[in-house]
Amino acid sequence: MAETNTSPTVADLFRRAQALRSENPQAAYKEVAAQLVREFSNAPFPPTYNLTIPEQDGRAPQEDWSAGLPLVLRGIQQKDWNGVAQGVVLSLEQTENYEQQRGPEGTRDKWHDRSKGVEEVTAKVVGKWMPDELLKLAERSTPKRDK
Repeated sequence: MAETNTSPTVADLFRRAQALRSENPQAAYKEVAAQLVREFSNAPFPPTYNLTIPEQDGRAPQEDWSAGLPLVLRGIQQKDWNGVAQGVVLSLEQTENYEQQRGPEGTRDKWHDRSKGVEEVTAKVVGKWMPDELLKLAERSTPKRDK
């Protein structure tokens, strides 16, 4: 990936860090950061206008997955791949720690249930614009949650 002239996004770096962890779950976070630096050090730095990792919002609260973003920003501003990699890995570590402590999405306690307070309104609104057959298909393919 580092050979291309296109800038990787912060989300691209995060996904690569996740892939490295899944390839070698025993690897220390420090090793993952070092591998990111080796792979991306010749690439242009990520843009600063979009320091997000959208798919992580479903895995952990924003305060966890975004923990390393200030380090990422500072690394980009100072043209320091080590700082960028450390920030990405901090966000990955926080997300993984949250999942280990709380379990995967859908198995958490009621306090962390993100559907609380919006479930009834969502059902009402979805019924207005979603065709019945599509709604039934979605209901069949979605696992039921305990309330």
